[in-house]
Amino acid sequence: MATSFRLTERASGLLLHPTSLPGPHGCGDLGREACRFVDFLAAAGQRWWQMLPIGPTAEDGAPYSGYSAFAGNPLLISLEALAEADLLTRAELRFDDDARPRTAAQRGTHGSDRVDYPRTIAFRRDRLRRAFQRFAAGGGFERADLRRFIAANADWLGPYALFCALRRAHNDRPWTVWRRPRVEPRGGGLRAAGLAEEFGFTLFTQFMFAQQWHALRRYARSRGVGLIGDIPIFVAHESCDVWLHPELFDLDHRGQPRTVSGVPPDLFSRTGQLWGHPQYRWTQHRATGFAWWVARFRRMFALFDAVRVDHFLGFVRAWAVPGRARTAEHGRWIRVPGAELFATLRRRLGPLEIIAEDLGLLTPAAAALRDRCGFPGMRILQFAFDAGGEYHQPHNYPRRCVVYTGTHDNETTVGWFERLRREHVRSRRARRGARAGRRVGERGPAESAYKRVLRYLGTSGREIHWDLVRLALASPADTAIIPVQDLLGLGNEARMNLPATQRGNWQWRLLPGQLTPGVARRLRDLTETYGRLPSERG
Repeated sequence: MATSFRLTERASGLLLHPTSLPGPHGCGDLGREACRFVDFLAAAGQRWWQMLPIGPTAEDGAPYSGYSAFAGNPLLISLEALAEADLLTRAELRFDDDARPRTAAQRGTHGSDRVDYPRTIAFRRDRLRRAFQRFAAGGGFERADLRRFIAANADWLGPYALFCALRRAHNDRPWTVWRRPRVEPRGGGLRAAGLAEEFGFTLFTQFMFAQQWHALRRYARSRGVGLIGDIPIFVAHESCDVWLHPELFDLDHRGQPRTVSGVPPDLFSRTGQLWGHPQYRWTQHRATGFAWWVARFRRMFALFDAVRVDHFLGFVRAWAVPGRARTAEHGRWIRVPGAELFATLRRRLGPLEIIAEDLGLLTPAAAALRDRCGFPGMRILQFAFDAGGEYHQPHNYPRRCVVYTGTHDNETTVGWFERLRREHVRSRRARRGARAGRRVGERGPAESAYKRVLRYLGTSGREIHWDLVRLALASPADTAIIPVQDLLGLGNEARMNLPATQRGNWQWRLLPGQLTPGVARRLRDLTETYGRLPSERG
């Protein structure tokens, strides 16, 4: 059985968020389909399963703006597992999604290719409350394993349960307008405040999440598969973390952000990107010995074998935008003590398997911090064919990096290639019209990205997704990660996220049977051909 996983091992894996798994209850979860996906990874010779952040989300399912940097998402709890534990009845598991339009091939299967988050969250929350009531009535809170779980996670679990209880009592309004004073979760204060049931419900859901998560992780390890998590650099203002530790964030006297996160204007956006998370008060973090960060990373490495750190560039400098701004145009750079932070993490936690998400304007200082820490950066094949894309071309890769065909923020490979083809056709038609007026000796337009792709890959583009999978696996990069949408050759209808948009994101799902044995064999053959097949399996 593989018991350790290293990013320096030549290996590969797939990117798929658990909500994108098939299943009968509106979204994927940690149950049987998760284990079946692990089986697929093992059959395909893959070492890694990479996910997006797994914290509790709002109604839109956005994983990068969760309510806690420490808690698990109750949406991922397998209801079938609760039924097997006699906490739900089989009749209560029925989730009718037949109202959704479906093709003939899809009818009769469990699940849809999109997550309807409001409907799914309402259904799952109702079933979790029924399970909680039976758990409490059956003496579940007297279980020794629950007591051990609460004690082992006391630093974040009690405060998070209290945050959820207070939020529920205030009809899910922001914590900045709460009138009720803070309540200590002991000495009968919760009962007196009418918060005991909601507090207990959160303890129950986090306990069930933990049990199912660690069962899945044990199963993955038994098949030689490691899990890669994701740490967003910032946390949402409407989160337990900001409510509990306002002194660690740049807030005014009313608890509102004085400065927020974003990136400045560039070639892709005239007004920049306004993310809106509160900025950190780094002097306060340094004064505590980065205690919150140490706890956060410790928690993540209790759940995952490796972690991708989102927006690694922000640990050198961050673009701080006034809290009330509507765009990111008028901000300022602030220095961030990233070198001190990661030195502290290494001293407190030991060597860490971290992927530095260094996409964007990689400054010399950010590259130096990444390399000093020994973290692999990211290379994206879709960026390799842009003008100036040499950094992302595989012949320039060091071994110490992680190559992706695309990320959750990219178009799918098929969608991206089709867009390049359409742009090439439009440009060629325009050139024909302008050719007659060109002076003798005048150079024509530069080669299109579409033609650069075909020339670099030596392909017709008929199976462009497999061309890029092959290119990633053949590259010098120690680690290659393929989004499942690219493995299956899906178009942009399967895109996970379109940055700077608010609707339609995070919803894509696999349909049952899409990951076939034939796909596994083909991927395994390529994995073996390019020396990425793990040497041992459980």
